[in-house]
Amino acid sequence: MTSASALVENENGAAAAELAMVTPLLLIIMCGAFELGNFFLNEHILVKAVRDGARFAARQNFSNYPACSGPVADPLLTDTRNVVKTGQVSGGTDRLPYWAATTISVTMSCATTAGGQTMTGIYRGRTSGAPIVTVSATVPYTPVLRSFGFRGVGLNLNAKQEAAVMGI
Repeated sequence: MTSASALVENENGAAAAELAMVTPLLLIIMCGAFELGNFFLNEHILVKAVRDGARFAARQNFSNYPACSGPVADPLLTDTRNVVKTGQVSGGTDRLPYWAATTISVTMSCATTAGGQTMTGIYRGRTSGAPIVTVSATVPYTPVLRSFGFRGVGLNLNAKQEAAVMGI
């Protein structure tokens, strides 16, 4: 056996060379999975927060909703924004980073019919119909891997939820 053919048939170090070729791909997949998981977690937190805010606003007295359209007035607006942002009416820490209360909107409208039927029950006697509160929020996405160069500039998380006011 000549030394040239022995060198060609030698498989020592083949596994190390294959690992060196595959490692960058595995790192990209792993980091992508972390980032995607973080994105979905933040989206879930935002959707839950907006749902909590709509539920809070819908359980307020009818007197807090005198008009049938437009923004909701203070103090209900501030309280609802706090519930969305922190999960509490006052105080608390933000559920997501870089969240400004001004990115949370609380509006209302009224519906006089649902599915072709006139509103009755707790809405009987309300000529304007059933007040429906809409809470929406936009939060800039904060990536986990921003220190590795992924800035996520321009990525926003958005959520919107409606609920009928019950006048409790």
